[in-house]
Amino acid sequence: MKPALTLSLQFADKRHRDLLPRHKVARWIRAALDTDGEITVRIVDAEEGQTLNREFREKDYATNVLTFDYTQEPVVMADLVLCAPVIEKEAQEQGKPLDAYYAHMLVHGTLHAQGWDHLNEADAEEMEAQERAVMAELGFADPYA
Repeated sequence: MKPALTLSLQFADKRHRDLLPRHKVARWIRAALDTDGEITVRIVDAEEGQTLNREFREKDYATNVLTFDYTQEPVVMADLVLCAPVIEKEAQEQGKPLDAYYAHMLVHGTLHAQGWDHLNEADAEEMEAQERAVMAELGFADPYA
């Protein structure tokens, strides 16, 4: 049985709202959760994405996904911020369907919220293997192929 999920879905940038219905976003996140979660997903524009990345990571550019994790036990509590223009651009550059790329970034962010990381090669390989497994379970192609 998949963990319970309380999901808040916010669209500051509405360009992909139709592509991201609540039930799909919940399904993608739940597939990556190992325990119950309370997660807010916010879809933002480049300006907000850049501001958040600059203020919290000291990197002055918009990135695809930012994870703000607050607790991991007994419930995963986190905010996932996805930058719509960056997601769209990267999906096009990589020749991936936009929904598959959103699913991957939500899975990736959800794993980060649970403590997964990719700061060294061994951790990166382990996290990528988990992402591949979750994406396959969801019916998507290998995101690293």
